[in-house]
Amino acid sequence: MMASKKYSYILLFNLLLALVIVAPVKAVEESNNKVDILGKLQNHSYLDFTPIGKLELPLLFKDQDGWHFFSSTTAAINSNQGYTDEHYLAHPNADKKIVNGVIKPIAYHLVREDGGHIDYNFSLSSHLAFFLLSGIVLGLIAFPLKSKYASGIGRTSEPKGTFQNMFETLILFVRDDLARPNIGEKKYLFFTPYLLTAFFMILFMNLFGLMPFGVSSTADVTITAALATMTFLVTQIFASKDHWMHIFWFPGVPTPIRLILLPVELVGLITKPFALAIRLFANMASGKVLVYSIIGLIFVFANLFGDAVAYGTSPIIIAFALFIFMIKVVVSFLQAYIFTMLSALFIGMAVAEHEHDHEHESH
Repeated sequence: MMASKKYSYILLFNLLLALVIVAPVKAVEESNNKVDILGKLQNHSYLDFTPIGKLELPLLFKDQDGWHFFSSTTAAINSNQGYTDEHYLAHPNADKKIVNGVIKPIAYHLVREDGGHIDYNFSLSSHLAFFLLSGIVLGLIAFPLKSKYASGIGRTSEPKGTFQNMFETLILFVRDDLARPNIGEKKYLFFTPYLLTAFFMILFMNLFGLMPFGVSSTADVTITAALATMTFLVTQIFASKDHWMHIFWFPGVPTPIRLILLPVELVGLITKPFALAIRLFANMASGKVLVYSIIGLIFVFANLFGDAVAYGTSPIIIAFALFIFMIKVVVSFLQAYIFTMLSALFIGMAVAEHEHDHEHESH
């Protein structure tokens, strides 16, 4: 009896999930809209809280008329300063979306009505907003921990509370398992703060992408490229003389061979941060596309076979999507670990000092 009641609750729960996800199918069909999966990965000038609405972000840019600041894309379109939405510029004969006398954007991409270019764009975007949010969250965690350690808690005495114990586990993991073995005993403490910052920033950005209405900033190649560039700069700025000698003047190697190895070493120098950026971006973006594609099967079945098939298969599809979602939680930690570990490895290779026998260099 108890077992049948339990299965009834599970069936009811799956049915409710199916109703929530499949309900918009009719609305999509009637409005002739398409579910844009790749559009979910794009950077926007708004935060998407559909079906509640969209929160437009402020714009700051420079064009041929100078610097401009607008509170939103809607404000810029209605400012009568020569700006419009890209959709209206591409479709000049289309009717504009007007709500309460205010022109609303369609593509949410601001352009000049005369076709001019925007030279410098420092506008706040969805990916940048969650990048900054990750930094704020990291600060809210780091400063209380700093205060505890400064007072001696966790330094001269045992850590107190779940909060401090949980983050100390991660901090010690990065310090003792990533920084120390890859960089070495002499210099690992100097680079540990950077590695901790990279690890937690990437972890928070990955996890924010799994939250309702959240955006995964690491699914943007510009964000991952910026992170990889920081690792590259840290690696090269603090590199030892031996590092540069092995790139431009190989000890004990004949001069003709040096000319051959030089371009190879320069290419290898650039490919390391490139691989860091692409690896993180590709893993986070592909996981998001996979989840959206699986959920999209409900809409595909609804269009091909009707709502009954969509309702019937939705529990299976949702269960599979949930399984992939749980894997993405693991991947979020894994990708933060891989980026930090490789950064520590590259830094360790660059700052390492070697002993060479230069007496027989001419040979």
